[in-house]
Amino acid sequence: MRYKNKSLIVMPAAMLAAVAVTHVQAATLDDVKSSGEFTCGVSTGLTGFSSPDENGKWTGIDVEVCRAVAAAVLGDPEKVVFSPLTAKERFTALQSGEVDLLSRNTTWTATRDNSLGLNFAGVNFYDGQGFLVRKDLGVKSATELDGASICVQAGTTTELNMADYFKAHDMQFQQVAFDTSDQTAQGFDSGRCDVLTSDSSQLAALRLQLADPDGVVILPERISKEPLGPVVRQGDDQWFDIVKWSLFAMLNAEELGVTSENVDQMRDNPPNPDVARLLGKDGNFGEQMGISNDWAYNIVKMVGNYGEVFERTVGMDSPMELERGINALWNEGGIQYAPPVR
Repeated sequence: MRYKNKSLIVMPAAMLAAVAVTHVQAATLDDVKSSGEFTCGVSTGLTGFSSPDENGKWTGIDVEVCRAVAAAVLGDPEKVVFSPLTAKERFTALQSGEVDLLSRNTTWTATRDNSLGLNFAGVNFYDGQGFLVRKDLGVKSATELDGASICVQAGTTTELNMADYFKAHDMQFQQVAFDTSDQTAQGFDSGRCDVLTSDSSQLAALRLQLADPDGVVILPERISKEPLGPVVRQGDDQWFDIVKWSLFAMLNAEELGVTSENVDQMRDNPPNPDVARLLGKDGNFGEQMGISNDWAYNIVKMVGNYGEVFERTVGMDSPMELERGINALWNEGGIQYAPPVR
């Protein structure tokens, strides 16, 4: 209830609930600052994207998004608690507040963006679904997979994409579903299915887990668009802005030639106004989001620009050795593009 001009106005229960939820969600930044850390939902283990190394330290391109947010907000990329989630668990964990940010090779779709109470905060990896088969099958194209048994992870866009593709090509298939990506790889490796399907980057990662990685091949077709990116709850625009601009900062830094190695020099002697604004020497862009004005400097210094992150997690400096492809910057032949800091 509330009063206005001495007249009693009764708000509907649904509206009151919505206001209460928004109020709770809008406290994310305050909660993070108060606790000195935040929880980031990641995969249960996917090489290149989010997986623990031999020392238990989480690594991967999705992990680096979490660490960038921590650097921006708390000035320390290590102030993150990583929560491994299956595909089925991930959205519920974010909706319920179990995690503050989901950075888990998750595809941005209309349904997920419009009906789950969630917001996608950009794209940190553009991908497409493919198929992996054993070389000794002699299959050269996905159009030759009629009647195949296919291992797939349940609760993903992969299932629907596969069904659509086979229907469009008037082919039949047998689905063999698993809860995690590791289980799909193990199912394929043990002969439970003829084919393994997932995002092409995930296939490249899972291939490394197989008993004979040289005995398989990823077919050339890409049957879907898979823009993968971080996700937050709706109702907290401040936190939403911080997460998306943390990603944009890494992209803008690469475009401007700012790296973890030269960021101090660039901040002390900005070569142009764009660099000065990005690194906090001009303007109050951090304060606009409720954080310090050196937020982007901290990201680049402590985590790196997008190109640095890409190369060491999934690129040529990593076991996956993926080419930049469409994940190159827009002025380098790709489609990665960030709004300017101004």
